[in-house]
Amino acid sequence: MSIGMAHALELPPSGLDNRASTAGLRAVATFEALKGIAVLGLGIALLFLHEHVEDYAEYLLFHLHINMDRKLGHAVMHAATQISDARLWTLALAITIYPVVRFVEAWGLWHRRVWAEWFALLSGAMYLPWELLKLGEKPNWTHAGILLINLIVIGYMLWIRVRECGMRLRCSDDAESTATSTMSPEKT
Repeated sequence: MSIGMAHALELPPSGLDNRASTAGLRAVATFEALKGIAVLGLGIALLFLHEHVEDYAEYLLFHLHINMDRKLGHAVMHAATQISDARLWTLALAITIYPVVRFVEAWGLWHRRVWAEWFALLSGAMYLPWELLKLGEKPNWTHAGILLINLIVIGYMLWIRVRECGMRLRCSDDAESTATSTMSPEKT
């Protein structure tokens, strides 16, 4: 076997990030999977309850002691009456796609795939304008917390990619391979 072939066998598969913290990536992967599970659970509940959504909304308001004549109670009942079959199918499609995307991202992060790091960075950044708008419209701890968690995830993913590729984020397969191969001593 030639020296070049032996060196090539030592390198990890293309797209595997051996430098990133496994614990950090798995924490983000778990968070993404939990988001997918939550939305999937919501979707399943909605599909089972859609025929009687007004009754369930009224039941919920009654047990939470929310007056239906007040703003919140009226808003909940109005939303319940606005659910049509077309809206329900659109919502069902979105609720099906979102968890699949989260589960794929979680799998990639769990297995330390570079594409998943990029995907987590870009998909997290995509929500920033909306989160900032919501925080500006109605400042509260929930909106601030969601924004903070997203900024932590985005910051961590950006830190991994900048550390790996430099400030210009110009990565090549050779750069990633040499970065990962420097962790183990070369055999000559």
